[in-house]
Amino acid sequence: MTDRRKWTLRLVSLAVLAGVWEALGRGLDVLLLPSFSETLLAFLRLVADVHFWVALWISNEALLLGFALAAVVGVPLGLAVGRSPRVERFSGFYLDLLLVTPISALIPVLIPALGIGLASRTAVVFLFAFSVITISAASAIKAADLVLLEMSRSFGASRFQVWRKILIPAALPRVLTGLRLGLGRALAGMVVVELLMVAAGVGGLILRYQGDFDAPNAYAVVLSVAAESVLLMSLVRKAERKTLVLHGWTA
Repeated sequence: MTDRRKWTLRLVSLAVLAGVWEALGRGLDVLLLPSFSETLLAFLRLVADVHFWVALWISNEALLLGFALAAVVGVPLGLAVGRSPRVERFSGFYLDLLLVTPISALIPVLIPALGIGLASRTAVVFLFAFSVITISAASAIKAADLVLLEMSRSFGASRFQVWRKILIPAALPRVLTGLRLGLGRALAGMVVVELLMVAAGVGGLILRYQGDFDAPNAYAVVLSVAAESVLLMSLVRKAERKTLVLHGWTA
């Protein structure tokens, strides 16, 4: 499918969604369901307000710190888990526990321990993304070609050479995919912690507008978060493709 056709389908689907939203907002006449046109006007007013950008930065500060920490810790740990049975036996249980445990349930525990500031919000974002990134890196290493590994040992390759020439290139696609999925989880964590426990950033704006029964502005904030998420995921996906092409993988 060509890029032009992809964009055409996306625009058509968005137009249909906007039309259905507009019809439901006007037809149902529900207080907390504004029409698409009302939400769009509220969004345009919102992006012209400096307070919105301050709130957005507050949220993204926790996102950047939490996701960066999850990547810096998660990728090396995942590689170690994938290569060392001992490390896997020690950490596997905790990784599985983090993966299946609703992180939202841990927020009431983190807030008293870390307070309601940046540290607690960063910790929640970290926990949302960490397990996905780590497990993806571990599975990437386990999927390395065993034949190539045996051949490298037969020819006397050093451990550093094995990692540089075989393991890292083989693991790269899944590691990058794990980072992209981790970013999606981090974005969710950024909003969840602000909605449930810490009324700051864009989550605080949503709660404030909901309390004022200002549905257009509340939906406008949600729309801005969705737009940011789509933009960030698109940028990460593009960087992922370029990195794979640079290292000899077909995009």
